[in-house]
Amino acid sequence: MADANPSPAATHDTQLGYTLTRVFDAPRELVWRAITEADLFAQWFAADVPLEVHHWDLRPDGEWRATMTYEGNEMPWTGRFLDIDEPARLVVAVTDDPTTDAFETLTYTLTEQGAKTEMILQQTGHMSAEEYEQAREGTAGFLDVMADVIATL
Repeated sequence: MADANPSPAATHDTQLGYTLTRVFDAPRELVWRAITEADLFAQWFAADVPLEVHHWDLRPDGEWRATMTYEGNEMPWTGRFLDIDEPARLVVAVTDDPTTDAFETLTYTLTEQGAKTEMILQQTGHMSAEEYEQAREGTAGFLDVMADVIATL
């Protein structure tokens, strides 16, 4: 079984990826909660697909594990919190393939804009340009759901 702990080489070998920018009609503290509290994360990360978080250790080098159930199939997710600068920046290594050391890196940067919050989300790692385009489209949908979750806080 592959090591579930990403190494710096495993998370940053390429410059491939994408960047999404969203402005949420909420203070930065609420957006921070949506990306760092396991129960809130589970509500938006998989959009309209059930996600069960099994482990969530929000600290530098802390690990997390979850399972997404999609069309009757289970997809395991695992990762590690690489950098936490509350409430401005969160860097997370993530993979849906526990047999590989090829982790993706998600970097969330939150900036206050009055009563609103700008989020810049960058994903980098090992996928092809086509795979990143698909991931960008999927993540954009997840962020739509995140806005709905934040509105309930």
